[in-house]
Amino acid sequence: MLRLNADVKTDNAMVITCFPTVGMVSSIVGHYLIDHLDLEYVGGLVDPRLPSISLIQKGVPLPPIRAYAGEPTCTLEGCTQIILLMSELVVPEQLVHEIVWKLFEWSKEKEIKAGVVIDAFAKTGMKANLNGAEPTVDYDDTDGIDLVGIGANEEMRDKLVEMGIPLLEQGVIKGINAAILSESHRRGLGLMSIMVEADPRFPDARAAAVLIETLNALLPAIELDHAPLIKEAEQLELQLKEMMEGAAAISEGQGTPNSMLYG
Repeated sequence: MLRLNADVKTDNAMVITCFPTVGMVSSIVGHYLIDHLDLEYVGGLVDPRLPSISLIQKGVPLPPIRAYAGEPTCTLEGCTQIILLMSELVVPEQLVHEIVWKLFEWSKEKEIKAGVVIDAFAKTGMKANLNGAEPTVDYDDTDGIDLVGIGANEEMRDKLVEMGIPLLEQGVIKGINAAILSESHRRGLGLMSIMVEADPRFPDARAAAVLIETLNALLPAIELDHAPLIKEAEQLELQLKEMMEGAAAISEGQGTPNSMLYG
């Protein structure tokens, strides 16, 4: 299942999971953490029933569910290292429970300390388009980008409150993130989920930046600078605005299809 390099340290590690979420937030966060925490690729999750695909990055073939590791300091007592699991692949529903069970058996054997599930939910009134796997969250919608948290045990719920993240009072989580949370609660493990409000229409770098800023409370040894993501979000918003204006011009007979591509 989870095959890691033999020299990877796992005892007292905090596992961060970044499986597909609304607005591709988990993918943005995952790649950002790899770069800024100097995490190294150490293996991946193997199952013959997963699609036979390989992600190519800078000429290097990688499995669809990948593992990265490093040793930045975290604030959870006893935590000495980080293992990041991430994927752009939506794990097929029929495989979720077995994969999650084996991940937890692996974490028990390797003496994993804690876990953080990176997740997102769609802004009020928007459709998440995750093929039925999108979460439904009842939250206090403010003018800013909102966060909610879920704690598998009391210690993690207290930690979320300490971090200033309101606990999710009511909602429905689906897919592999839901299975991870449920099994963590059943086992009484130290795992939390941090969920951010995101726009499902495009990769939401601004929402990812808010979540990364929040992670500073868990990873204080390295100040995670979210400013580059804010800049990326502003550039993306400008590009989308130009595309929408180009589309409007076409519909009014004021332009050609090429104006959307080369304008």
